[in-house]
Amino acid sequence: MVLISVIVPVYNGEKTIKSTMDSVLNQTFTDFELIVINDGSQDSTLAVVNEIQDARIRVFSFPNSGVSASRNRGLAEAKGEFISFLDADDLWTPDKLEAQLKALQQNPQAAVAYSWSDWIDESGQFLRAGGHITVNGNAYEKLLLRDFVESGSNPLIRRQALEEVGTFDESLAFAEDWDLWLRLAARYEYVAVPSPQILYRISPDSASFNVWKMEAGSLKVIERHFAQAPESLQPLKREALGSRYKYLMFKAIEGNLERKKGLAAVRFLWQAIRYDSLMLRRVKIILIVLVKIAAAILLPSQQAQALLEVFKKRSSSRSPS
Repeated sequence: MVLISVIVPVYNGEKTIKSTMDSVLNQTFTDFELIVINDGSQDSTLAVVNEIQDARIRVFSFPNSGVSASRNRGLAEAKGEFISFLDADDLWTPDKLEAQLKALQQNPQAAVAYSWSDWIDESGQFLRAGGHITVNGNAYEKLLLRDFVESGSNPLIRRQALEEVGTFDESLAFAEDWDLWLRLAARYEYVAVPSPQILYRISPDSASFNVWKMEAGSLKVIERHFAQAPESLQPLKREALGSRYKYLMFKAIEGNLERKKGLAAVRFLWQAIRYDSLMLRRVKIILIVLVKIAAAILLPSQQAQALLEVFKKRSSSRSPS
């Protein structure tokens, strides 16, 4: 019996699946199984996966059903006492499993261990640090305000806790991982590993760039969990909505600038200010956002990107060393 089951759902991931699997196979902790769920890939994903020889790998293929269904299918096959999920374009540092397992073993009252995240680009180069938020113990209130776990590739979870709260909600096209983290936080404590061990890949082709569906999924999760939250937490709903719209605003102007995303960013900025008027005090951030929005709306994509690069260089040159 293995101690940890790592579940990797993949759909048309031929470009990144090998590096993702290697980041698991190269872990300092070795008592795990790696379950790959091929979600109806139409490219050479399955061939790439089958070329990797390791007795800990188990591969299952299904018709395309989406990431939540794939994660749940992997969970149904898992044999480990602890469960971790990893998207097919993200990476782990070699000490991720070892550090999170140690955190859970030292904190038996906790059911979820999570680490900090950093963002990488399509080629695996560092882009920026994630939120690097540390929450230990009761995480429910802070998780309502912001998904500080930051991705489905992060936590290590006690299997017993997952059996208690249920699996990923397959009716949610987006924010399904935030929904599950909240269900866990409502019953169990969290423990943080204050080290960037999750490398979250930013790609224009990734599902996270569909900001419209992300908005719809986020609003469903917020409405669902505030409907169930204690009366004492209800005043936090506006703050949660403001926080989520700020996140969506930055998502809309991340990566390649496009007119339709620029228009979406205008609406997200307005909603962020509507729910959190203190946003108006962050003049520098708003100016940067407005420059990006204007470039996205008024200029062709290539010119918008060129202007953005000039803006970045000037901003960097004015920053204190």
